Amino acid sequence: MKNVRCVPDGAITGDGDIQLKWPYDPYRVCGKCEAEGKFCKFVSNSSTSDRERLECFNPPENGVTLGSFLLLVIVIAMYLLHKQKKDDHLKIERFLEDYRALKPSRYSYADIKKITNQFIKDKVGQGAYGTVYKGQLSNDVHVTVKILNNTKGNGEDFINEVEIIGKIHQVNVLCFVGYCADGFRRTLIYEFLPNDSLEKFASSDHDKHFLGWKKLLEIALGIAKGIEYFHQGCDRQILHFDIKPHNILLDKKLNPKITDFGQAKLCSKEQSVVSMTTARGTIGYIAPEVFSRNFGNVSYKSNIYSFGMLLLEMVGGKKNSNLKVNNTNQVNYFPEWVYVRLDSGEELGIGIQDEEDAKIVKKLAIVGFWCIQWYPIDRPSMHFVIQMLKGDRDTLIKPPNPFVSTNPTMVPGQARGTAEVHFKSNLEVIVEHE
Repeated sequence: MKNVRCVPDGAITGDGDIQLKWPYDPYRVCGKCEAEGKFCKFVSNSSTSDRERLECFNPPENGVTLGSFLLLVIVIAMYLLHKQKKDDHLKIERFLEDYRALKPSRYSYADIKKITNQFIKDKVGQGAYGTVYKGQLSNDVHVTVKILNNTKGNGEDFINEVEIIGKIHQVNVLCFVGYCADGFRRTLIYEFLPNDSLEKFASSDHDKHFLGWKKLLEIALGIAKGIEYFHQGCDRQILHFDIKPHNILLDKKLNPKITDFGQAKLCSKEQSVVSMTTARGTIGYIAPEVFSRNFGNVSYKSNIYSFGMLLLEMVGGKKNSNLKVNNTNQVNYFPEWVYVRLDSGEELGIGIQDEEDAKIVKKLAIVGFWCIQWYPIDRPSMHFVIQMLKGDRDTLIKPPNPFVSTNPTMVPGQARGTAEVHFKSNLEVIVEHE
């Protein structure tokens, strides 16, 4: 309640009542709007004198609210789509960066000179194929640079290397970095591996003891997986034709890497025999059928024969082309000498004291002799070889003597039937891919 000091005459009615009139009642107008189910608002375009005037208006319909919601959804969707496209772009860019690092690059001869520091130092090897240097790329990555001898061959070795190894990305295959074909100068660049080749360890009792037989078994298993990849993991089968310790390099963790595809051939994956006009490979590791088709067709089984010889060299620490003369002056082929001792239950004469190591050695020998069976039909697939290397030695079946198969009366497949091991034998002759 408030005190009113004076009241205008016009506010007093004839009955003596006092009537007060407000100039404008917003609450009364809004109450009327609410009674009609409407909202009220100030008139936006009113003049100064009636700026306080209010008016009713209908509430927004559901369609307006729904439209706003849909607009919001569209805006959010467009944002997410833009973000996804941006993420996809970054993903592609990262892939291309990795791909550029993996894809073999072509270098000029000037680049090669820069990588090798003008061939002044870091020469790591030399042979009939050419000279090998240790080099360094601009990103401080060390590489092996093989300068091919341009007076040897017609360039087929170079083409084989670039075509075959340039498409392979497998943990047990040497990584191919790039190449140079500048006039008559041809160069191959690979990742650099610090531990030399398996030949250093396989032919030395001291280095073999340093590695340990468990590690040698792991190395053999890694090589087998690499060869299995040649047979099953590529679009076309790769026949290496030169599997030997010298062509197995070891990385800093002593993981094996297969290298040197200069003599390799490609053939269809569905068909597994290749015709050849000349023998290829290294004496001591070449399968009999590569020399003479009287022993069977040349196929992926030729790789398996070479791998078997590699295993026997790991076991004996001697070149497979070496001969051993016994006390009766009888000359024996070294792998045959190993088989005779294994067959008679004698120690292999390589000074193994630990029982577990002895089991590993016998396992490697047994698997090796399965791989060098005289006829390709009697050799296991590389998949089966891996199973044998992983399995228990006591469960392995000792193979027949592969050296008696030189007897003309020996029937191809007899060794397989004798040991009751069934390997795939239906090989179809095809023409090699050039």
